[in-house]
Amino acid sequence: MSDLAERVETWMVGQMPIIQMHGGTSVVREADAEEGVVVVELGGTCSGCGISDLTAQNIKRDLIMDFDEVEEVHVKVPDTGEMGSSTVEGGRGGDLQYSTESSDHF
Repeated sequence: MSDLAERVETWMVGQMPIIQMHGGTSVVREADAEEGVVVVELGGTCSGCGISDLTAQNIKRDLIMDFDEVEEVHVKVPDTGEMGSSTVEGGRGGDLQYSTESSDHF
C-alpha cells in the first residue's frame, strides 16, 4: 500500500466514523500521488443507503481539501448485493456491482 493510500485510510477512519457507526465500510482502492487520483469504495450498509451520495460528495470534497496532492476523487457505492459486512469484508475485498450513474449527479 502506498504512503498516500495509508494516509487516506487513516483519514477515513478519523473523519468518517459515521460510516462505521452505521454499519458501513470503506476502503481505499487506489491512491496515486503522481496522478492526484484517489478511488474509495463504500460497502456494507452503504449499499442502498439514502445518504450514501451525500457521504460520497463529502468524501470527495474533503479529501481534495485535506490532501494537497489529491486533485480527483472517485467514490464507488454499491447499488446491489448483500447488505452488511459480507459485501466488503472488514472494508476489504468482495465483488460489488456499481451503478453506472455518477454519484455527483446533484
